Amino acid sequence: MKVLRNCFRILIGLVFIFSSFVKGVDPLGTAFRIEDYFVAFGIPWAGQFALGIAIVMCMLEFITGISLLLNLWIKKSAWLLLLLMTYFTVLTFIDAIWNLVPDCGCFGDAIKLTNVQTFLKNLVLMVFVVPIFMWRKKYRSAHTLPFDIALLSLAAFAFIWMSVYSVRHLPLIDFMAWGRGNKVNKSESLPVKFFVTYKNKMTGEKKEYLASNYPWNDTVWMSQWVFESQRVEDPNAEKSAGLLVEDMQGNDVTASILQKTDYQFLLIIYNLKETNTEALLRILPFYKKAQASGISFICITSAMPAEVRKFRFAHGTAFEFYNADDVILKTMVRSNPGLILLKDGVVINKWAFRDFPDWNLVSEKYFK
Repeated sequence: MKVLRNCFRILIGLVFIFSSFVKGVDPLGTAFRIEDYFVAFGIPWAGQFALGIAIVMCMLEFITGISLLLNLWIKKSAWLLLLLMTYFTVLTFIDAIWNLVPDCGCFGDAIKLTNVQTFLKNLVLMVFVVPIFMWRKKYRSAHTLPFDIALLSLAAFAFIWMSVYSVRHLPLIDFMAWGRGNKVNKSESLPVKFFVTYKNKMTGEKKEYLASNYPWNDTVWMSQWVFESQRVEDPNAEKSAGLLVEDMQGNDVTASILQKTDYQFLLIIYNLKETNTEALLRILPFYKKAQASGISFICITSAMPAEVRKFRFAHGTAFEFYNADDVILKTMVRSNPGLILLKDGVVINKWAFRDFPDWNLVSEKYFK
């Protein structure tokens, strides 16, 4: 039984550490998902607390994992383990039934699961969590209680430092499609697949076929089955990592941006009203030097043309503005504003507004 108890605590400890790390390394992404829940539950005003909740929740999950993995003060941390897992399981059950939020983000952007898969995953984890809670008094730390508390406190402090750093700069590890080195405009064109679903008139059974493969020439079969629905599977839908860019007149200019083979800078402002205007003033000399050197520099924002015109007049921003969905812009760079260097559809580098680079350093590194 001792071996079994240790296997259970190590397994759940590793899961909790991984889950909390991939969310905590990108706390803004976790906060965006919490905001989605607040909207779904009819309390959008609570969104102002989402970032703090995200950091604290992930930190509690992390120190619970550390406690289990290293066998530290499990007699008390088991209560937190049961509380967290019960909360996660109930929330994902609600999501699995009503699909309030398409992606709960239980593993951040590192691993994508459907709401049903997430709920089933939590049910499996509960099979291990409940025994750990029942056995909590049988676990014995090899250290004194003050040592356990000190080590868990240090882990909590380190985790919070990592999360705060990632908020102020950029995630230490970027799991998103627009991470450094990723190609966001795949050039290959794959065939689009069309599927049809037919329903048996007598039994109600449903079968799905490739549109070219269903038995349309079988008259007996056709008399017994009726068309139900169809769907399209387009492997090229993510060619631009979900990005659709329009100019201020509403023309689609995505291809002209992502298919450009030369270097180009994309200044991303996912919320024009809340952007750091001081950073925009700092980037203007950089923009002018890029223009003088023949390097494209544009701004992509979610704001509408009227708001953009008002903003440009108020702040004297000279660069060209384009429009895209704010959800996609948030996945491109977790900074408002943020800067991306793109070449031939590949993300060369990206910077948060606190780390906007010096032109001479960038020019020396990339353009010579």
